[in-house]
Amino acid sequence: MSAQLTAEDYALKGSKRPLAALYSRNARAVIARGLLATRSSNWLVMVSGFFEPVLYLVSMGVGLGALVGSVDGPDGQPISYAAYIAPALLAVSAMNGAVYDSTWNVFFKMNFAKLYQGMLYTSLGPLDVAIGEIFLALLRGALYATGFTAVMAVMGLITTPLALLMVPASVLIAFGFASFGMGITSFMKTFQQMEWVNFVMLPMFLFSATFYPLSVYPQGVQWFIQALPLWHGVELLRQISVASFSPATIVHLGYFVVMIAVGMLLTTSRLRTLFLS
Repeated sequence: MSAQLTAEDYALKGSKRPLAALYSRNARAVIARGLLATRSSNWLVMVSGFFEPVLYLVSMGVGLGALVGSVDGPDGQPISYAAYIAPALLAVSAMNGAVYDSTWNVFFKMNFAKLYQGMLYTSLGPLDVAIGEIFLALLRGALYATGFTAVMAVMGLITTPLALLMVPASVLIAFGFASFGMGITSFMKTFQQMEWVNFVMLPMFLFSATFYPLSVYPQGVQWFIQALPLWHGVELLRQISVASFSPATIVHLGYFVVMIAVGMLLTTSRLRTLFLS
């Protein structure tokens, strides 16, 4: 004769796994859904975002470069103007791919499609959603970085095998921007507020020593630019492009590690506050 079941046998017991309420270890479900959506409707948008920095490189690196001539590289050796701005535009490409995927894309899913509410009503936790969406942004940034690096190689702007490290470094840069972008987007409620994304990105693109050295600015402006994440990305990729490393390389890497940690914490806490409180 079988033993009689009691009320305790039917009681639901919470998981004792650390962070169980935040992370169900199923971020792959979010990634799979995003890849399916991209393949069916968004692939043209992804491809179009690759060409902007390439056009800048061709127009300014070749056209303006003929007037500028050579400039001093990170190691003090003269390099062509195209070789000078190419790593900077690679950093911009990684930033653009990550930011647009983690801001406008997330904004629509959060406020109109109501996708995250549905996800968080399942076993998924806010950290699953954050990791899944940020991974998709990183994938876009990695594709842009790989394609742009290939363009640099075709143009003869890669002179050392170590320059291939620009691809994983670009993914790190994209990770920093994506983790922050998703968290900041969670505060946005209208399209007018989302315009602040472009308002911030455009000056950062133009003034983060992308097209000319930091030394052309007054000292006070230099300090402000050195606090910007894109400047650290530009300097990091410039150093890698010519295999010229220094203690500043560690500072640039550390900047993005801290940016990623803070951004992930912000994104996870915001998703939990918005949908699980």
